[in-house]
Amino acid sequence: MDVPSGDEEGSQGREQTAGQLSVEGTKLVDAAGNPVQLRGISTHGLAWYPSYVNEACFRQLKEEWGANVIRLAMYTAENGGYCTDGDREELKALIKGGVEYAANNDMYVIIDWHVLSDGNPNQYLEESLAFFGEMSEAYAGYTNVLYEICNEPNGNVSWGEIKSYAEQVIEVIRGNDKEGVILVGTP
Repeated sequence: MDVPSGDEEGSQGREQTAGQLSVEGTKLVDAAGNPVQLRGISTHGLAWYPSYVNEACFRQLKEEWGANVIRLAMYTAENGGYCTDGDREELKALIKGGVEYAANNDMYVIIDWHVLSDGNPNQYLEESLAFFGEMSEAYAGYTNVLYEICNEPNGNVSWGEIKSYAEQVIEVIRGNDKEGVILVGTP
Protein backbone atom coordinates (compact mmCIF):
# COMPACT_ATOMS: atom_id res chain seq x y z
CA MET A 1 0.00 0.00 0.00
CA ASP A 2 1.42 3.38 -1.03
CA VAL A 3 0.75 5.62 1.97
CA PRO A 4 2.70 8.81 2.64
CA SER A 5 4.59 9.10 5.91
CA GLY A 6 3.03 12.43 6.87
CA ASP A 7 6.44 14.09 6.84
CA GLU A 8 6.11 15.41 3.29
CA GLU A 9 7.24 19.01 3.12
CA GLY A 10 4.39 21.46 3.20
CA SER A 11 1.53 19.06 3.90
CA GLN A 12 1.01 19.46 7.65
CA GLY A 13 -0.87 22.60 8.47
CA ARG A 14 -0.85 23.67 4.83
CA GLU A 15 -3.39 26.39 4.09
CA GLN A 16 -6.09 25.26 1.68
CA THR A 17 -7.59 27.56 -0.93
CA ALA A 18 -10.63 28.24 1.25
CA GLY A 19 -8.61 27.99 4.47
CA GLN A 20 -9.98 26.77 7.76
CA LEU A 21 -13.71 26.08 7.64
CA SER A 22 -16.07 27.04 10.44
CA VAL A 23 -19.79 27.25 11.08
CA GLU A 24 -21.57 30.61 11.36
CA GLY A 25 -25.23 30.17 12.22
CA THR A 26 -26.38 27.50 9.78
CA LYS A 27 -23.68 28.09 7.16
CA LEU A 28 -20.33 26.49 6.53
CA VAL A 29 -17.89 29.32 5.80
CA ASP A 30 -14.26 29.77 4.79
CA ALA A 31 -11.63 31.77 6.65
CA ALA A 32 -12.95 35.02 5.10
CA GLY A 33 -16.54 34.28 6.19
CA ASN A 34 -17.75 33.36 2.69
CA PRO A 35 -20.26 30.49 2.41
CA VAL A 36 -18.69 27.26 1.19
CA GLN A 37 -20.34 24.36 -0.61
CA LEU A 38 -18.55 21.06 -0.37
CA ARG A 39 -18.81 18.94 -3.53
CA GLY A 40 -17.38 15.49 -3.74
CA ILE A 41 -17.80 11.83 -3.05
CA SER A 42 -17.53 9.31 -0.28
CA THR A 43 -15.53 6.15 -0.40
CA HIS A 44 -17.39 3.00 0.38
CA GLY A 45 -15.97 1.00 3.28
CA LEU A 46 -12.21 1.55 3.38
CA ALA A 47 -11.65 -2.10 4.31
CA TRP A 48 -13.46 -3.25 1.17
CA TYR A 49 -12.10 -0.80 -1.39
CA PRO A 50 -8.70 0.44 -0.19
CA SER A 51 -7.43 0.80 -3.77
CA TYR A 52 -9.42 4.02 -4.24
CA VAL A 53 -7.32 5.81 -1.64
CA ASN A 54 -4.48 6.95 -3.87
CA GLU A 55 -2.98 10.13 -5.28
CA ALA A 56 -4.14 9.58 -8.87
CA CYS A 57 -7.76 9.01 -7.86
CA PHE A 58 -7.88 12.11 -5.67
CA ARG A 59 -6.23 14.20 -8.39
CA GLN A 60 -8.79 12.99 -10.95
CA LEU A 61 -11.66 13.79 -8.60
CA LYS A 62 -10.28 17.30 -8.16
CA GLU A 63 -9.27 18.08 -11.73
CA GLU A 64 -11.88 16.22 -13.79
CA TRP A 65 -14.90 16.06 -11.49
CA GLY A 66 -14.49 19.43 -9.74
CA ALA A 67 -14.58 17.82 -6.29
CA ASN A 68 -13.33 19.79 -3.32
CA VAL A 69 -13.97 17.13 -0.64
CA ILE A 70 -13.75 13.37 -0.16
CA ARG A 71 -15.17 11.41 2.74
CA LEU A 72 -13.16 8.46 4.04
CA ALA A 73 -15.80 6.01 5.30
CA MET A 74 -14.45 3.99 8.23
CA TYR A 75 -17.16 1.41 8.86
CA THR A 76 -17.20 0.31 12.48
CA ALA A 77 -18.98 -3.05 12.65
CA GLU A 78 -19.33 -4.52 9.18
CA ASN A 79 -17.00 -7.18 7.72
CA GLY A 80 -13.54 -5.68 8.12
CA GLY A 81 -14.94 -2.97 10.38
CA TYR A 82 -12.66 -1.00 12.66
CA CYS A 83 -14.34 -2.27 15.85
CA THR A 84 -14.94 -5.85 14.78
CA ASP A 85 -12.48 -7.81 12.65
CA GLY A 86 -10.68 -5.08 10.69
CA ASP A 87 -6.96 -4.43 10.74
CA ARG A 88 -6.95 -1.16 12.70
CA GLU A 89 -3.42 -0.16 11.75
CA GLU A 90 -4.06 -0.74 8.06
CA LEU A 91 -7.34 1.20 8.25
CA LYS A 92 -5.64 4.11 10.04
CA ALA A 93 -2.91 4.04 7.38
CA LEU A 94 -5.64 4.48 4.74
CA ILE A 95 -6.99 7.49 6.64
CA LYS A 96 -3.48 8.92 6.89
CA GLY A 97 -2.92 8.43 3.18
CA GLY A 98 -6.31 9.90 2.33
CA VAL A 99 -5.69 13.02 4.40
CA GLU A 100 -2.32 13.56 2.70
CA TYR A 101 -3.69 12.92 -0.81
CA ALA A 102 -6.50 15.38 -0.15
CA ALA A 103 -4.05 18.00 1.16
CA ASN A 104 -1.78 17.47 -1.85
CA ASN A 105 -4.75 18.10 -4.14
CA ASP A 106 -6.12 21.10 -2.24
CA MET A 107 -9.22 19.19 -1.12
CA TYR A 108 -11.06 18.87 2.16
CA VAL A 109 -11.35 15.42 3.68
CA ILE A 110 -13.94 14.04 6.09
CA ILE A 111 -12.75 11.39 8.52
CA ASP A 112 -15.99 9.42 8.87
CA TRP A 113 -16.78 7.04 11.76
CA HIS A 114 -19.45 5.16 9.82
CA VAL A 115 -22.02 3.71 12.21
CA LEU A 116 -24.38 1.51 10.21
CA SER A 117 -25.18 -2.05 11.27
CA ASP A 118 -24.27 -1.30 14.89
CA GLY A 119 -26.90 1.47 14.84
CA ASN A 120 -26.06 3.12 18.15
CA PRO A 121 -22.72 4.98 18.26
CA ASN A 122 -22.43 4.24 22.00
CA GLN A 123 -21.84 0.55 21.20
CA TYR A 124 -18.19 1.35 20.42
CA LEU A 125 -17.79 4.53 22.45
CA GLU A 126 -14.36 3.66 23.89
CA GLU A 127 -13.01 2.79 20.45
CA SER A 128 -14.43 6.04 19.04
CA LEU A 129 -12.87 8.13 21.81
CA ALA A 130 -9.47 6.55 21.20
CA PHE A 131 -9.78 6.84 17.40
CA PHE A 132 -10.79 10.51 17.39
CA GLY A 133 -8.22 11.30 20.06
CA GLU A 134 -5.54 9.90 17.77
CA MET A 135 -6.95 11.49 14.60
CA SER A 136 -7.46 14.94 16.13
CA GLU A 137 -3.99 14.90 17.63
CA ALA A 138 -2.47 13.98 14.26
CA TYR A 139 -4.50 16.44 12.17
CA ALA A 140 -5.07 19.44 14.44
CA GLY A 141 -2.76 21.53 12.25
CA TYR A 142 -4.53 20.62 9.02
CA THR A 143 -7.09 23.10 7.71
CA ASN A 144 -8.56 20.53 5.32
CA VAL A 145 -9.79 17.93 7.87
CA LEU A 146 -13.39 17.59 9.07
CA TYR A 147 -14.49 14.97 11.61
CA GLU A 148 -17.74 13.04 11.14
CA ILE A 149 -18.18 11.29 14.46
CA CYS A 150 -21.23 9.11 13.72
CA ASN A 151 -22.57 8.80 10.23
CA GLU A 152 -25.88 6.94 9.92
CA PRO A 153 -26.82 6.21 13.54
CA ASN A 154 -30.03 4.28 13.00
CA GLY A 155 -32.44 1.75 14.30
CA ASN A 156 -33.45 1.93 17.92
CA VAL A 157 -31.36 4.96 18.91
CA SER A 158 -32.61 8.28 20.23
CA TRP A 159 -31.24 11.77 19.78
CA GLY A 160 -30.48 11.79 23.51
CA GLU A 161 -28.19 8.77 23.12
CA ILE A 162 -26.48 10.32 20.09
CA LYS A 163 -26.09 13.64 21.89
CA SER A 164 -24.51 11.96 24.92
CA TYR A 165 -22.07 10.15 22.63
CA ALA A 166 -21.33 13.31 20.63
CA GLU A 167 -20.60 15.42 23.70
CA GLN A 168 -17.95 12.94 24.83
CA VAL A 169 -16.29 12.58 21.42
CA ILE A 170 -16.39 16.33 20.75
CA GLU A 171 -14.62 16.96 24.06
CA VAL A 172 -11.80 14.62 23.00
CA ILE A 173 -11.46 16.28 19.57
CA ARG A 174 -11.56 19.79 21.04
CA GLY A 175 -8.78 18.79 23.42
CA ASN A 176 -6.53 18.58 20.35
CA ASP A 177 -8.21 20.55 17.58
CA LYS A 178 -10.03 23.68 18.68
CA GLU A 179 -11.11 24.75 15.18
CA GLY A 180 -11.90 21.58 13.23
CA VAL A 181 -15.46 21.20 11.92
CA ILE A 182 -17.30 18.29 13.55
CA LEU A 183 -20.30 16.62 11.88
CA VAL A 184 -22.83 14.68 13.98
CA GLY A 185 -25.36 12.36 12.35
CA THR A 186 -28.98 12.26 13.47
CA PRO A 187 -31.35 9.31 13.78
